[in-house]
Amino acid sequence: MARLVIVSNRVALPDDRAARAGGLAVALTEALSRQGGVWFGWSGEIVEQPSEEPRLAAQGNVTYATLDIAAADHDAFYVGYANSILWPLFHYRLGLIDYRQASLAGYLAMNERFARALLPLLQPDDLVWIHDYHFIPMAAALRRLGSTHHLGFFLHIPFPAPEVLSALPDHERLVSDLCAYDLVGLQTEGDVRALSDYLTQEARGLLHSDGMVSAFGQRTRVQAFPIGIDTDHFARLAASATRRKDSQRLRDSLLGRTLMIGVDRLDYSKGLPKRMEAYQELLARRPEHRSRVVYMQVAPISRGEVPEYKRLRRELEGMAGRINGKYAELDWMPVRYLNKSFARHALAGFYRASRVGIVTPARDGMNLVAKEYVAAQDPDDPGALVLSRFAGAARELDAALLVNPVDVERVADALHAALAMPAEERKARWARMMAVLRARDVAFWRESYLAALAHARDTGWGGIRALLGRLGVGGAARAAPL
Repeated sequence: MARLVIVSNRVALPDDRAARAGGLAVALTEALSRQGGVWFGWSGEIVEQPSEEPRLAAQGNVTYATLDIAAADHDAFYVGYANSILWPLFHYRLGLIDYRQASLAGYLAMNERFARALLPLLQPDDLVWIHDYHFIPMAAALRRLGSTHHLGFFLHIPFPAPEVLSALPDHERLVSDLCAYDLVGLQTEGDVRALSDYLTQEARGLLHSDGMVSAFGQRTRVQAFPIGIDTDHFARLAASATRRKDSQRLRDSLLGRTLMIGVDRLDYSKGLPKRMEAYQELLARRPEHRSRVVYMQVAPISRGEVPEYKRLRRELEGMAGRINGKYAELDWMPVRYLNKSFARHALAGFYRASRVGIVTPARDGMNLVAKEYVAAQDPDDPGALVLSRFAGAARELDAALLVNPVDVERVADALHAALAMPAEERKARWARMMAVLRARDVAFWRESYLAALAHARDTGWGGIRALLGRLGVGGAARAAPL
């Protein structure tokens, strides 16, 4: 069996319990433990003079390899290009892009540096699986260094439509580098269409009858692999969490009131201001919910050094204060706004205690909070999920109450419908969503992707399609010659 090599911005090191607690980290760790291999990425450390040699640690048949980076490189690569250019671009926030050629140069240079550090660790038959927007150019860098490995890429965030992507001054360079991969995995069929349309319309490429895509003098495959969660494990975690002190403390604090919950990183892509507006609209138009409903928004700070995130935090603090100031009573606070993180088991208990889960991003690649909320519910008395149609999860969780997060009044209506939903309807909707989550969990996602990567260059599309058909995976780029 070929070794697996995973490349990601952060590495779930053996002694980092917090990093290894998430479902994705567990799934990747399991694959590495079974096949043996390497997990390679940034150490999270910013130092004055970083070494060109990665720091190595081993556990069993897995090697963990990490690189430190310098402050200037962090500013250009991580803050500058990845999070001030690619992140807003891929989430359709063109007005927030802060484009600098120096940031592009730093992004490309850092990918070259990571490729140089990784190559000596590779064995000839390794499968290399590179994750997310930080490392789009890494395959091209490895190819220039002589790599002939199977190189796969998975994008965890949305892929933008050609008209949006072309707003990036260096869009051709970015997509050309993406085509250096043997397999490009995306979250949804919509993402596959967006990349395929760019390759055919902007790059004048071809979608071949064997499923390969030709563009920029290269050939690759584009495939949708919707990421899942460890469904049954999370369900058990939520059931056991009801006995924990933090869950009991939350229930006691509600004094019998109904809880609605949102859990999101503090990020402008999550649609939090509009969500606050919708809750305020609910209280204004539906006075029967006053003093009977509590909305708890957990929003841990991320990328706090980016100005847009600082402004967002101030805006949300102001909105929560105004709602509480207008509607609060002596024994009731309408909004609980928490800028802090909670352990995964605590969140599982919070989800289970909530009658309504609110997941209304402006745009999201998948959004695993939606899936975790569903998995956490009590089968005998499940809550209802209000979900943005612009989250990738909406393609699978179509039994949720789907909303356009921009339409504040209709989101408020959906919140009311969720609160008033009869038990039988809640059970029926939950059962439909839970069946999807069990059929397409994180292990299914992992195995489907790795099976496709292993065969990406070894068979024609007929063989790949048969293989993925047996696994129940769809979403290939449309195989039609132009």
